[in-house]
Amino acid sequence: MADWAGRLDELAVAADVTGAVLGIWHDGETTIAPYGVLNATTGVRTTADSLFQIGSISKAWTASMIVQLAAEHRLDLDDPIVKLLPEAPVDARITVRRLLTHTSGIDGDLFTDTGRGDDCLQRYVELLAGVDQLFKPGTAYSYCNAGFVLLGRLIEVLDDRTWDESVKARLIEPLGLHHTVTLPEEAILHSAAVGHTAAEGARVTTWQLPRSIGPAGTITASASDLLEFARMHLSDERYAAMQEPQVPFAAGIGGFVDLGLTWRIYDWDGRRLFGHDGSTISQLAFLRIDPEARLIMCLLTNSGNGTRLFEPLATEVFRHYAGVGHPEPPQPIELAVDDRHVGRYERASVRLDVVRRDDRLVLIESATGDRLAFAEETEHEYDLLPTAPADGNHFVTRYSPEHSWVPLTFTSTAVFTSGRVTPRIR
Repeated sequence: MADWAGRLDELAVAADVTGAVLGIWHDGETTIAPYGVLNATTGVRTTADSLFQIGSISKAWTASMIVQLAAEHRLDLDDPIVKLLPEAPVDARITVRRLLTHTSGIDGDLFTDTGRGDDCLQRYVELLAGVDQLFKPGTAYSYCNAGFVLLGRLIEVLDDRTWDESVKARLIEPLGLHHTVTLPEEAILHSAAVGHTAAEGARVTTWQLPRSIGPAGTITASASDLLEFARMHLSDERYAAMQEPQVPFAAGIGGFVDLGLTWRIYDWDGRRLFGHDGSTISQLAFLRIDPEARLIMCLLTNSGNGTRLFEPLATEVFRHYAGVGHPEPPQPIELAVDDRHVGRYERASVRLDVVRRDDRLVLIESATGDRLAFAEETEHEYDLLPTAPADGNHFVTRYSPEHSWVPLTFTSTAVFTSGRVTPRIR
């Protein structure tokens, strides 16, 4: 048997990660390995049942409840959302399916805190009247947190209870999960992690996203509970359609080639996996599922350096059990750059300025709007280096020299990065 606890320790030190839990389920056998501390200030050790924020992996939980409601004939995935939720001030062409596949066109990174009350999702949905429509529904892909809050509100209306209560009734209790919560007053009853920044490893000053973002990203769970949720998607045929490709993902980062009904579908050396990542306030989580090998891996981290740990660790785990590894990132190429993409790009919560400095391009990313309430780093500069194809529109960038390259693509009217369309405004 591989010494996964030992390898986690070695790779986590190399990646400068504060705390982590590795979870592996392989054909009935489970391995849970903790590392480091939950909080660098208090020095509390990470344990196997510690809770970490799973961020946008929460979207798969919300999608699972939508699929349950469809199986109960209480909605159809191709129903316009305004038919089911007349209060939603959105384009009538936006369907449930388009929300599940990030093809609604809603400018989706709205992080407004609408309070701690049970009406927070309802109040959030009302705010969408003032949000831009980036493109015609169904014509493109752009990652959309707001769309999952809409789906969470739909669940509330159909179930006549809060989204948090539906998560408990529909998933947590039936699966027998004892270390999964949605609210901070629940998390504090457990051993819970707090985030630490990538650059300095400093503990963050804000613990969780607003409650209004719940359906898009506020579930906090242990590795064993997350594995149990993933196992449900291997064994329960109700959820099989979530793994079927719906929308191609051209960027291909990390082998992500298609989007199912919320699940990301990956191609690792010709092998088909599905899963999702999650990122909150310096807590990064990762989940990959290989149906053929009956293999599930999750990694929960409380560090902005989580990706530096995940990629080599996932390669070792999947090569050991399935003979495949995490795909190599794109690489820069030698190519002169011009000024065609110099300008400002903006969407909800972020502004991107592309400037020319001597013979290179630099992207300055600035947090704006409601994101400023929890952004630990309000501005960061990235070098943009050309990559293939050598047409002057494709680039790679990275947070620091220790991080992997990630792709970024320009058109004449927008830039596509972090899975999002950001329109050019000048």
